[in-house]
Amino acid sequence: MIEWIEILEILAVLMAGMSVVLALGVLVAFARRMLPQGKPKVKLIQEKKIEKETKTMSKEAKEGVTFNDIFMFMIAVPLVLLWVGFAGFVIHTGLNNSAVLENIEAYTTLIAILGGPALLIIKDALDVWKQEQAEKTAFYKVKAQAVIDFNDAAQKQAQMVEAKAQDQEHKMESKK
Repeated sequence: MIEWIEILEILAVLMAGMSVVLALGVLVAFARRMLPQGKPKVKLIQEKKIEKETKTMSKEAKEGVTFNDIFMFMIAVPLVLLWVGFAGFVIHTGLNNSAVLENIEAYTTLIAILGGPALLIIKDALDVWKQEQAEKTAFYKVKAQAVIDFNDAAQKQAQMVEAKAQDQEHKMESKK
């Protein structure tokens, strides 16, 4: 039977392996973008390639996916989830297994190593969220002020129309 400590060690090795594979994938993607593509010799092939690149560029422009988006979803999100999950797992197994408590320094060191970048990512994500909320608040303030100004102008116009109508009615009555 595999003990909890061995499970935690296997989990740590698997996560390290996944991070190496992910880093290699990112490097390969950048290398493909940086290396020049061979030019085709036939003009028809060149025209098709230009059309394909134009479609790809317009599709990318619509979606707006950037390197930072890819970084967040491929590295930052799994890192934060791993940190939280591993910390919860260590706490849970530490309460149920005394062998984990004997090696708690090693586990807290691993949690601290994962926690440093994870906390920075969480802080940056919260800063972005605060900025979005501030922009929404400012937008709604402007929108509310526009509605207030519109209602005020509509009320003044209605009062003006009513006053003109009353003046016209008084003129008509005085002519009789």
